[in-house]
Amino acid sequence: MDQYKQMLDKVSRTFALSIRFLPRILSDSVGLAYLLFRVSDCLEDHTELDVGRKVKLLELWAQILAGDTRPEELVERITDLDSADPEVYVAQHADELIKYLRMMPPELQEFMTQRCAQSAMGMARWQQQGPFIETVEEMDDYMHQVAGKVGYLLTDIFAWYSSPIRQHKDELLPLAREFGLGLQTVNIILGLRKDYERGWVFVPRSYLDQVGITRDQFFSPHYEDKAFRVVNMLALKAEGHLHHSLAYIAAFPRHLQRIRLACMWPLFFAVKTLTVCRTNIEVIRDEVKITRQDVQEIMRQTTLMGWSNRWVYRYYDELNLHQI
Repeated sequence: MDQYKQMLDKVSRTFALSIRFLPRILSDSVGLAYLLFRVSDCLEDHTELDVGRKVKLLELWAQILAGDTRPEELVERITDLDSADPEVYVAQHADELIKYLRMMPPELQEFMTQRCAQSAMGMARWQQQGPFIETVEEMDDYMHQVAGKVGYLLTDIFAWYSSPIRQHKDELLPLAREFGLGLQTVNIILGLRKDYERGWVFVPRSYLDQVGITRDQFFSPHYEDKAFRVVNMLALKAEGHLHHSLAYIAAFPRHLQRIRLACMWPLFFAVKTLTVCRTNIEVIRDEVKITRQDVQEIMRQTTLMGWSNRWVYRYYDELNLHQI
């Protein structure tokens, strides 16, 4: 397991904090699931892969996850990519990840195989559909493929681990999807410029129409006031999704504090990130991030008080007040 933990360090900063904090079996399984999804991310996002090749590789990856094809076939087809890129490095070790997957308990294997393969096929469909989002509904569909199903898988794993969670799994799955969509909306805000430079715009055209600008004008210095209004529309959308994660976390018993905290951290990192995005025009020009001090303060506060659902809701509201 040490090799894939090293891979995790290469491709994640904040999520690695949550994953390492989980109980051992959860840390191992969630960490592996995260890396399996990152293989898909690499195949979807890599700028040197054309659309046709991306689709074939994503479909191949789904077949590998299902056990229908050898993982070495994927590795052999991406040897031309630069392994200095952390995501490429992970994808080029997909055969090792599959070995670890087959060592997992059978039920966990089934969950990971199903959710990750479905996500890969959803990404392939979106690659074929094209780089532009027309409506909010289309945006939600895309985000469901890349993040909503991640929320489903996390809930599958948590429910496998804990009987109290398992009893409420049907209620938790829709909340987990919203949690995933909220985090992905924040990712879209953070990646606005980078996605545009690689030819993708995940901002719904319906949002742009409301302020009277085109996709290209969104990134023009002459239209930054209008573009920033769209950023705030996206932030409101993210907040609408993220609010559901409070009920998700509150459903976990207090004795499962490690799971609660592992979910709280990405939630509150995302809320703090929205604070920054709503006040910083650099979110359109380049990229913005919360500081290491912000991360440490959120972890300190939640570790002290995160056992209290009342406090969790109040802390969420406190962070949101800073966004006004």
